[in-house]
Amino acid sequence: MTVSRPHSQFPWLKGKFRAVADPWNQIGVQTKFYGRTLRSIVIAVTRYRIELIRQIAQMGLGAGALIVIGGTVAIVGFLTVTTGALVAVQGYTDFAEIGVEALTGFASAFFNVRLIAPATTAVALAATIGAGATAQLGAMRINEEIDALEVMGIRSIAYLASTRVVAGLLVVIPLYCVGVLASFWAARFGTTVIYGQSTGVYDHYFRTFLNPTDLVWSFAQCIMLAVVIMLVHTYYGFSARGGPAGVGEAVGRAVRTSLILSAFVLVMISLAVYGQSGNFNLAG
Repeated sequence: MTVSRPHSQFPWLKGKFRAVADPWNQIGVQTKFYGRTLRSIVIAVTRYRIELIRQIAQMGLGAGALIVIGGTVAIVGFLTVTTGALVAVQGYTDFAEIGVEALTGFASAFFNVRLIAPATTAVALAATIGAGATAQLGAMRINEEIDALEVMGIRSIAYLASTRVVAGLLVVIPLYCVGVLASFWAARFGTTVIYGQSTGVYDHYFRTFLNPTDLVWSFAQCIMLAVVIMLVHTYYGFSARGGPAGVGEAVGRAVRTSLILSAFVLVMISLAVYGQSGNFNLAG
């Protein structure tokens, strides 16, 4: 016996509506997951302290071959050294064209703090800690380990997602300190040693334009970026499907999404704090 299906009118309209509605539904699902993860932070801190400490150690020092080179801290330091050296090269050559190469110290104090150090730390966090979290959670999802935790009565979001968000939030503090100091050192080394500028001139302009308030806001930017990155990566790890290939696809999507959101958050916070003018006046 066959059951007749009702005729679907306007199938082309239904397809177009689904194409428009599906992305918004996906955003709603992600927002719901982010809210549950943030609400479960208290449970993660109070009930799953051992897992939280383990995640902090793993994110800070790394695992496997990553420990040999010093863990995530070494990667962040290396990246910020290169960006700090770029400030020295680009800043000195550009300022030298108009005869004010002495302002290279100003460029280091201004751009490293407000933009380069937070952005570089976010990239390193997404490419190392975030990608690792997505791969771990994705592997657990396809192996049905997350389902097993829920069957045992363990709150999977608090145990797996919230602990990683808190750990990333704590680990980013030393990462940011290493990143800022490395960028300062690289810019000073490149300007004074390679280009031969006087250390007194460089230090004078660097200390003149280094605003402690900017350091505080830069640190706040890194905190917000760490939360956003870990939320995105834990979501894509939880929603991974399709076996090992699906896990790899989830990692790629997570890194892409977290970098886009990090850039957006960084720009929005910078505009909110410094305004369109940058709250900066250069006078002789």
